Amino acid sequence: MEGKGVEERRCWGWFWMLMAGIFAVLVAAATLHTILAFVHFRSHKVHDHPSPINRKYALALQVAMRFFDVQKSGKLVNDVVSWRGDSGLSDGSDEGLDLSKGMYDAGDAIKFGFPLAYTGTILSWAILEYGAQMKASNQLRFAQDSLRWITDYLINAHPSEDVLIVQVGDPDLDHNCWRRPEDMIERRPVFQVNTSFPGTEVAAETAAVMAAASLVFRNTDSAYSSSLLFHAQQLFAFADTYKGSYSTSIPQVQKYYNSSGFGDELLWAASWLYLASEDASYLTYVTVYHGQGYGGWGSPGWFSWEDKLPGVQVLLSRVELFSTNLSGVSASANLALQLFRRTAEMTMCGLLPDSPMATTSRTAGGLIWLTEWNSLLQPVASAFLALVYSDYMILSGTPIISCGGRSFEPADLRNFAISQVEYLLGQNPMKMSYLVGYGGNYPLYVHHRGASIPTNATPGCRDGFEWLYSPDPNPNIATGALVGGPFLNDTYIDARNNSMQNEPTTYNTALLVGVLSGLIAASPGPKFFR
Repeated sequence: MEGKGVEERRCWGWFWMLMAGIFAVLVAAATLHTILAFVHFRSHKVHDHPSPINRKYALALQVAMRFFDVQKSGKLVNDVVSWRGDSGLSDGSDEGLDLSKGMYDAGDAIKFGFPLAYTGTILSWAILEYGAQMKASNQLRFAQDSLRWITDYLINAHPSEDVLIVQVGDPDLDHNCWRRPEDMIERRPVFQVNTSFPGTEVAAETAAVMAAASLVFRNTDSAYSSSLLFHAQQLFAFADTYKGSYSTSIPQVQKYYNSSGFGDELLWAASWLYLASEDASYLTYVTVYHGQGYGGWGSPGWFSWEDKLPGVQVLLSRVELFSTNLSGVSASANLALQLFRRTAEMTMCGLLPDSPMATTSRTAGGLIWLTEWNSLLQPVASAFLALVYSDYMILSGTPIISCGGRSFEPADLRNFAISQVEYLLGQNPMKMSYLVGYGGNYPLYVHHRGASIPTNATPGCRDGFEWLYSPDPNPNIATGALVGGPFLNDTYIDARNNSMQNEPTTYNTALLVGVLSGLIAASPGPKFFR
């Protein structure tokens, strides 16, 4: 799994001081009324007809979508991966729970709830924005099925109002072995957060995926959608009432998915709950009560499983751009929405290579690059947000954004997203695809237990390491795996023990699925989710 690096942030002090001053003169406790309902994602009925699809990106999407099947735990249904079988069937049984479903986050066999929930939230967002494009390329059902595999697990992981199972499996025990998930016999303990040991960020992220997924299934399974929304509301209340970092409550996660704070997850969850429930109190929470404290106004960041603020800023830009009447909203809330949108635009300005505000955190080949560990996370996440914001501009009739005195159009953001996708699909100095199974030259030694061990081999715990260090390519292809990515100098070492560059993750794939779906057709997604 991914090593934990510090997420870089660009600071815009001049803007923060100006806007904080403006905010201070407004009445922060003003009551927020309901924004016109058409901005909300009422239900998701995919019946749009996008423009002709781009077959290259449609093929890449088809490949990427398969990785969710590669990562599934539990009793597999209609298994499309020949070398995968049932695994984790007794997960949770010691606690009287069925935690057999869900997905392994990376190349091992641990179910980490924090990144899994983020994977589901991103997959939900991708379906909501680009479901028509997925449908046109025959991938919508696969996306919905994969999402439900995640949410079924998360529902079972929330057995009571103030208890959430956030991990299945002990990383130390798991990493002491190298064998396929189908052959696991080691103990599989579960870890939970509760009122005594809170975990605000993981509970809030789980609330976010429940709320977002409730929108995805609202039109096709109203009972399931209602159940998801109920769990989302309970989890958000739990996260907000019992504040505390899950990294403190469960120190074991600090080496793997450590959290630097939970304010971003609270805003992320509340934003999705507002869109799912149309309850204005959630928007009040995001804007009036906690926008200034948690919102990161004037300080663009990097979207990832650990930092949701860029996603919040883009998501709330939808509200600010598509609302036709904000006259019933307090001045404080109005300003907060504007600040979220302005910060989203500042993030966009930092991504555009010709912008005076462009980040220098790039490789010579043009890839956004921040960290050696899982270096493709930020470029694919940035590409997804840029594409979504580009479509928001088109749908709202917003012709330009201003970046340090220069103007840029939606097409500029789309072209940036394309540049990142083209890089990882093969237009890079290594001339290789970082998406396993796509193109003629992709990694053959992916750091992945199941892919590296032949299906007819059943090595013991320690004996399996012969496959980790074997000089032979993986006997099984982890189709759809988006590996960690290149170094800053655009180089890549295809070695199985190079987990820094060669280990895939479900959340990387979810982000890639989102951006590929948006690029399949030239037409943007819906203004609101019907």
